[in-house]
Amino acid sequence: MNLSGGGDPRAWELWIEYHRIRLIREFDELLCLGHLRNIDHYWYQIETVSQVLRRFGGRVLLADEVGLGKTIEAGMVLKEYLLRGMVRKLLILTPPSLVSQWREELETKFGMDFITTEDPSYREGAEDFWRRHDRIIASLHTAKSRKNIDTITAIDYDLVIVDEAHGLRNKRTVSYRLVNAIRKKFILLLSATPVQNNLLELYNLITLLKPGLLSTEAAFKKEYVKRGSLRTPNHPDKLHRLLREVMIRNTRSLVDVKLPKRFATTLYVSPLPHEKAQYEQASRFCRDFGAAREHASLWTVQNLQMAAGSSPLALRESVLHLLEKNEGITTAEAGRLRDLAESLRGGEASSKGVQLLQLLKAREDKKIVFVKYLKTLEYLEGLLSSAGVPFAVFSGGITGPQKDQAIARFREEVPVLLSTETGGEGRNLQFCNTLINYDIPWNPMRLEQRIGRLHRIGQRRDVFVFNLCLAGSIEDHMMRILDEKIHMFELVVGEIDTILGNLDSERDFGSVILDLWVREADEAKRRASFERFGEEIIEARKIYEKTRALDNALFGEDYEA
Repeated sequence: MNLSGGGDPRAWELWIEYHRIRLIREFDELLCLGHLRNIDHYWYQIETVSQVLRRFGGRVLLADEVGLGKTIEAGMVLKEYLLRGMVRKLLILTPPSLVSQWREELETKFGMDFITTEDPSYREGAEDFWRRHDRIIASLHTAKSRKNIDTITAIDYDLVIVDEAHGLRNKRTVSYRLVNAIRKKFILLLSATPVQNNLLELYNLITLLKPGLLSTEAAFKKEYVKRGSLRTPNHPDKLHRLLREVMIRNTRSLVDVKLPKRFATTLYVSPLPHEKAQYEQASRFCRDFGAAREHASLWTVQNLQMAAGSSPLALRESVLHLLEKNEGITTAEAGRLRDLAESLRGGEASSKGVQLLQLLKAREDKKIVFVKYLKTLEYLEGLLSSAGVPFAVFSGGITGPQKDQAIARFREEVPVLLSTETGGEGRNLQFCNTLINYDIPWNPMRLEQRIGRLHRIGQRRDVFVFNLCLAGSIEDHMMRILDEKIHMFELVVGEIDTILGNLDSERDFGSVILDLWVREADEAKRRASFERFGEEIIEARKIYEKTRALDNALFGEDYEA
């Protein structure tokens, strides 16, 4: 390398960086902090990551209370190891509903690209998939299947991360045996509720991390489990000392996280006659399209139905895209889609649009309006312009300087920010405390992420959330479950995901509600199906609350590693 003054400046910078990294032999300085994007990280997370690297040697149970950022901590550990060249072959195992969320978080917040078992390359050749790719996110359900387990356990991994690791609590399950058999240098287990039923579950998880730490199962029961009650610890102080060798648990009382209240209102807007006809036309097509195919494309039906709940322009774009692709669509179906697109040319009044303007004009405080689709964003730009409401626009498609300008304009000049779901990540928006969801994400965690742009550390005022959905739509049924059955907006951020994880289903929440919607054409039967699903979620919340109480009793509110 030419180190003279006339050399390549970039090469010189790389040389300096190389030697800087070599000089940091311990983990006193975290390299990853300079490589994080759109992310707020807090002191306790930095301390946790340092402890994982220095004290625990990369084998640890991260058991922070829900909402304190275990995913962020795991991502920081992963990034640190990558920057130091200590890992290459990576495997992240999650519940099916979290695969895409993990991929997005690692890409947008840590600049790391992963391939997943939801990608076409997995379906094209499963065995080669695991060997060919160095960074994989997979659902545990997929990984443990008979066709994959032998291949995965024959590969040497540098780092394995298991989210919702309480799913490994039973050592007799295929999931446990898989993770135990995987050859791995480092392993991170993530669970806010590591003990679901009894102390033997904790023994099983700890044995995955550090075999022998808790001795044999019989010896563990004799020493640490009160006779006659598998849920009650014997010698809890001694057990805590051992757990501090493999477990970190941050609690709200420990890290002093205090947030203002949040108040949510869901407005069920009666559709205008033409809107009702268009929505029913789209829903009938989705039902018929799915019924005509034993293995219909879930994405096709889901995207059309979601777009129908957002705006006519979003639905029209989805219809035209489907026609343009023309994959497996019959002549009759194409005709129905063209008729639907023709009815969606726009120009007609919108019931949700009218409701939005009323909300925007009711008070003068600043408001963020979130949408999923760019076409819906375009529609709202025209609506607000015509109504004389000043606004700024923030979307993933604009440049960095344009994003800075939009946020500055929102802060200083205009009362409204129109934003796509990526809007405001990692930016200080706490000067605003009112949020309007013009459309409703089918993934409850997406809904929480939107609210989390405002309801976060640093917000000093109560936060107000307004959800708009068409009466009689799939979003209507969904919000009555989330809002009225389990009171989602009263939960701590992250709790809803843990609750849904207690459902006896390998499918994500959006897939379940779509299936309930398209399966029944009769409104009364459909409503009954959603009612039964709501009861299942109520039971799932009860399970979560019992588990949380057990873990708090075991570890205490002030437990720390």
